[in-house]
Amino acid sequence: MPDPKGYLFDLPVAGRPPFASLEEEWYPGVQNFWSDSTSARIFDVIHGVRAIVIHATAGVSSSGAMSVMRGGHASWHWLVPDEDEEAHGRFVWACAPEARAAWHVRNARFHPAVNGGATKANHWSLGVEIVNSQRRDVIDPFSDWQVAAAARIVRYCWWKYPNLKQVVSHAVLDPQRRSDPGSHFPWQTFRDLVIESPPDVIPSVIANTASMANLPAPEAPLRTCCA
Repeated sequence: MPDPKGYLFDLPVAGRPPFASLEEEWYPGVQNFWSDSTSARIFDVIHGVRAIVIHATAGVSSSGAMSVMRGGHASWHWLVPDEDEEAHGRFVWACAPEARAAWHVRNARFHPAVNGGATKANHWSLGVEIVNSQRRDVIDPFSDWQVAAAARIVRYCWWKYPNLKQVVSHAVLDPQRRSDPGSHFPWQTFRDLVIESPPDVIPSVIANTASMANLPAPEAPLRTCCA
């Protein structure tokens, strides 16, 4: 059985999508949680993003997961709903501004193969939560749509963030405490969807704009309305 502590892959240098879209909606009322569950990034909000961390909720609903964020205990940038939820098959929930550091990994955790062994992962990563019970006694399969939706989030970020290089499980960064997204998450299928999916059709409105990957890094940290 696959070991989630080995769920890690690098994004190929030559494979970056020329464009990738994402169907997302803000989770209702989530803006009220940000002050107590996110932080200003200490690295540049575009050029400082190096990895995406894949999690599973250990719960059975989006609302249950969001109660954790509402309480100020943890946060993430996107939440992928389960198959019995209305949003399933339609969109993922946006939960924290990408420009903010979400609290999805303990900042002291690290792995030597991830971003050079750097700590403070929340400040150089983006977090994706997938609703799944993670029960050991009953297998709770991830739906095909959940896997594809998580892959689409990664492709969207791969297109958007020029220094994004790695996709990693929570278990890799915190193996003593976490095993998510779990041994039943189809990591190889997910990886193939990230790397091998055909590119989205580029809308004409952005076809002639400069790629984010070609923008020069700022000389000083950017200040944004959400930082």
